[in-house]
Amino acid sequence: MLHHVEINVTDLNKTKEFWGWFLSELNYEVYQKWDSGISWKFKKTYIVFVQTEERFIKAGYHRSQVGLNHLAFYADSRDQVDRMTEKLKERNIPILYQDRHPFAGGVDHYAVFFEGPDRMKVELVAPE
Repeated sequence: MLHHVEINVTDLNKTKEFWGWFLSELNYEVYQKWDSGISWKFKKTYIVFVQTEERFIKAGYHRSQVGLNHLAFYADSRDQVDRMTEKLKERNIPILYQDRHPFAGGVDHYAVFFEGPDRMKVELVAPE
């Protein structure tokens, strides 16, 4: 089991808005808060977001560079993937691979892929 993941972000307020609603949909709860960060926890695993220092923001992030490519979460069902897809569209959150959605990961992989505020790819996967 994964203990935690910590991600540096360019805009903590945008991060809280984006990840707050998404993670709450997956039953994560706010775990820790401080001036430059926040974490959400589900069972024993938590995800931490920390405001990047101004001097490091210029370098930027891209999922194709060395480092984290994306985070993938389990959905409860295909229906949850579909409901979340509609909520993402309502929030104008970029959905990736729309031409192959919801099977962008393959014929046996029902999921929605989308981008967070720092263009990190996020995936919500239905059980097989």
